[in-house]
Amino acid sequence: MQMSKFNALMVTRAEDKSINRKIEKLNIDDLPADGDVLISVKYSTLNYKDGMCLQGIGGLVREYPHIPGIDFAGEVVESADQRYAPGDKVVLTGWRVGEIWWGGFSQFARVKADWLVPLVDGMSCFDAMAIGTAGLTAMLSVMSLEKFGIRKDGAEVLVTGASGGVGSIAVVLLSEMGYSVSAITGKPEQAEYLRSLGATQIIARGDIMDGEKKPIQSAKWAGCVDSVGGDMLARVLTQMKPLSAVTVVGNAGGNDLSLNIIPFMLRGIGMIGVDSASCAFDTRIEAWKRLARDLPKPALESATSVIGLADVAAAGEDILAGQVRGRIVVDVNR
Repeated sequence: MQMSKFNALMVTRAEDKSINRKIEKLNIDDLPADGDVLISVKYSTLNYKDGMCLQGIGGLVREYPHIPGIDFAGEVVESADQRYAPGDKVVLTGWRVGEIWWGGFSQFARVKADWLVPLVDGMSCFDAMAIGTAGLTAMLSVMSLEKFGIRKDGAEVLVTGASGGVGSIAVVLLSEMGYSVSAITGKPEQAEYLRSLGATQIIARGDIMDGEKKPIQSAKWAGCVDSVGGDMLARVLTQMKPLSAVTVVGNAGGNDLSLNIIPFMLRGIGMIGVDSASCAFDTRIEAWKRLARDLPKPALESATSVIGLADVAAAGEDILAGQVRGRIVVDVNR
């Protein structure tokens, strides 16, 4: 395909293993040849995993040079797959795009059709990236709690890492659906922000983590969306009510989990892993339709900021340092 050069944020690794990030001019032919859909990217978004890829940590990126960006939304330019045609609006989240496949921090991307979903009615490309993997994960968590049988009707649910991307949207969704939401944060300055999203109680991280470790504690929560993992998840599990459930969606607090089986035996607790990266097409479509219906745009807008491609590298450092609130949309054409 003949067209002028386009911008992409390229990450390279020098011989001394140092990582460099620079906006470069590329040709369409530079994109992966074995993708079957070429997309003009309108927006991407910044996730914690993107911060890791930008810094070259965690072993997520296998080959360099590389274009990160695990999410993007845009318009089909060319397609060798009959499911998509030029002009179709599409969304991509997951499938290790931005890790082992060139991703969305670019004005064009070429990917496999199986990784895409059509943009659902009532949602723009900008809306889709304000939601992104974080919002999709939050909705899948809510759907998992519902499937487990966690009733709404003011049931007390907990959200850990509440000021982050997944946490912020989980707070909004759960409160809108009739749950009573308690939000855990290590940032007391974010209390008013979390209340504006619908949290009825703000809990300092230390109030959960401090105190004697016991195999089981007072039962408080009917459900929990946990994006922290590690010691936080272990402590929360001891406080869950009988027949409650925790969705496990992140590991910002560590991969190791030290716990005992007492809460599971005595209270029938469910611990549910949520895979937003490669879940079934029909599940993704259902989640996106529910996000378009159930997530109020004013709340989404209040949790979203916008940056350009040139700002991504610095923002990636901020998200790893825990200095990002809510969601960041990347306007790749700005």
